[in-house]
Amino acid sequence: MEISHIEHIGIAVPDLAAAIKYYEEVLGLKCYKTEVVEDQKVTTAFFKAGDTKIELLEPTSPESTIAKFIEKYGGKGGMHHLAFAVEDGVANALAEAEEKGVRLIDKAPRKGADGLQIAFLHPKNTQFVLTELCEDPSKK
Repeated sequence: MEISHIEHIGIAVPDLAAAIKYYEEVLGLKCYKTEVVEDQKVTTAFFKAGDTKIELLEPTSPESTIAKFIEKYGGKGGMHHLAFAVEDGVANALAEAEEKGVRLIDKAPRKGADGLQIAFLHPKNTQFVLTELCEDPSKK
């Protein structure tokens, strides 16, 4: 697996508008994109901090994994996942991780926010950090 950089840090938030306001007005970052990801039942907002993106995730349904995460942590949200850009493709990275005994959440890449192909590794095998692998198909 060839990781080129941290693609983004995913942060679950119960109120996207309030979170955007904080990131813009207090931290001085600019939200460059919001997007609804229907199959993940979230609305996302993206910021850039240097070369790293921050992805805020607000649930659009009580059944979403983000809603369950926020509920589990007292309704406040927090860091949800760490995403790495892989140069050799998500499918190859998944196969390599599985060969090394890592439990996969996703068996194959799927469409994620911001035009990325994504897949998740189970936190029980990743030092308890939900790990996302990403590739940008437009850069191939």
